[in-house]
Amino acid sequence: MQQHESAVRAMPDVAREAEPAFAGALDWVGMGDIEVPVMLAQADGRSVQSAARVSAYVNLKQPDVRGIHMSRLYLHVDKALSAEPLTPCAIRRMLRDFLDSHVELSDRAMVRIAFDHLVRRPALKSDNSGWKSYPLSITGIMEKGQFILEVGCEVVYSSTCPCSAALARQLIQERFGADFAPNKALDYDTVMQWLGSDEGICATPHSQRSSAEVRVKLVPGFGFPVIELIDRIEDALKTPVQTAVKREDEQAFALLNGANLMFCEDAARRIQSALNADEGITDFWIRASHYESLHPHNAVAVATKGVAGGYAAGAEDIAPLRR
Repeated sequence: MQQHESAVRAMPDVAREAEPAFAGALDWVGMGDIEVPVMLAQADGRSVQSAARVSAYVNLKQPDVRGIHMSRLYLHVDKALSAEPLTPCAIRRMLRDFLDSHVELSDRAMVRIAFDHLVRRPALKSDNSGWKSYPLSITGIMEKGQFILEVGCEVVYSSTCPCSAALARQLIQERFGADFAPNKALDYDTVMQWLGSDEGICATPHSQRSSAEVRVKLVPGFGFPVIELIDRIEDALKTPVQTAVKREDEQAFALLNGANLMFCEDAARRIQSALNADEGITDFWIRASHYESLHPHNAVAVATKGVAGGYAAGAEDIAPLRR
C-alpha cells in the first residue's frame, strides 16, 4: 500500500518538467469539441438545456515551457456550464478561472460554445406549431483585462429570384396573348379559369432554401438576447422556413415569397439595415448564401457594419474552407 502511494506521488509531469525541443510562444493552446450540456434562459424565465461542443483555450506566452494544464481547462468548463444558465457574467468568470489557473503561462483566454437551440414556432395561418432548430455560437475572449463577447446564429429562409420571376411573368403574358385574341371582349369566368390552369400559369420563378449566418458583438449586459436577434433577422427577411405546415400555411408562405423577391444582395442588405438599427449591437458580420436551384453553385453576399478595428470580410468569409 505504501509503495503504491509513493508511486502515485512520484508520477512525472512531463509538460511541466521537460523543456520543448523547439522554443516558441503559442497563440492558442487548449481543447476543442468538449461535450457538455448548456442551459440558456428564456424570456419566460425557464431554461432550455442543449448538448454543446465547447472549445477552451489560453495562449502560451512562455517560449521555454512545454505545455499548459489541459485538465484544468476542462474542469473549469464543466464546473461553469453545469452550475448555471449561460450569461455574459458566467463566461467572464470562466475565462478568469482559465487565467488564474495558468498564472505566468498565459495572459489571454478564449471559450467558444456551439449548440443547436430549439424554439417552438407557430404556423403562419393554422393553429399548429412546431420545433425549429437554430445553430448558435457564443464566443468570449479575455485579453489584457478586456472582455469581448460575440454571439453567432444561423437563420434559414426561402429566397425567390427576382430575375426568374420577371422572366416567368413575361412567359405568362405571352401565353395570355396567344390564348386570348386582342380587341375581343374577355369573358370573366373564362379568364378566371385560365388563371387557375397549368396552361395559364405556364412558368414559375425558381426559389431555394437559403442561409443567413450572422455574428454580432453586443453592448455589455447580463443576458443573451438570442431570440430577439433571431426574430430581428427573420422579420427583416420575411420568409423564414416553417415547421408545421397545412395547405393554408403553404399558401401564406407562397404569398410571402411573392411579396419578397430577393437576390443574395437584397437579403444581406435587409439584415444589415435591421442590425444597424439595433442599439444593443456594436458590430456585426453577415453572410447570406442562396443555395441556387438553377445551377450547382451558390450566390453569396457578405456585409459588415464597418466599425474601425471591427469585423472585416476576408477571403475565408467569402469562400469558407468547408461547407
